[in-house]
Amino acid sequence: MVAKYLWELGSLIMLGLGSIHLFYTFFTNKFKSRNEVVMSEMKKSHFILTKETTFWKAWIGFNASHASGALFIGILNCYLAFRHFQFLTANDFLPLFSIATIIFYAWLAKTFWFRIPLFGILLTLICYLASFILILMT
Repeated sequence: MVAKYLWELGSLIMLGLGSIHLFYTFFTNKFKSRNEVVMSEMKKSHFILTKETTFWKAWIGFNASHASGALFIGILNCYLAFRHFQFLTANDFLPLFSIATIIFYAWLAKTFWFRIPLFGILLTLICYLASFILILMT
């Protein structure tokens, strides 16, 4: 039962991180640059790859798609943990894939982001790893 609660908690943390990130992307100025010149240049600068978008539009799109990825991980794992925990534990693939994904997110957070998302992602990782170890022990 503890394994189930740990997986649920880790999933809720990811769901929360993804929700906050999506909200910040579209409804706040949190992901805008403090430097107006940088923002202005991003809004009129195009990629070498294509002129169909600007760096600013890509920035918003990358943040939104990143948030949807975190939401997907959180929602899928919440659903499985709350409704079908036996299915989640019947095969190692989904738990290990989720753990591997969270490890990748932790590396991204440590390498490219900042302390708050790293902390939340590490909490998720701890919950998932502890849950998986408990599952293996039963």
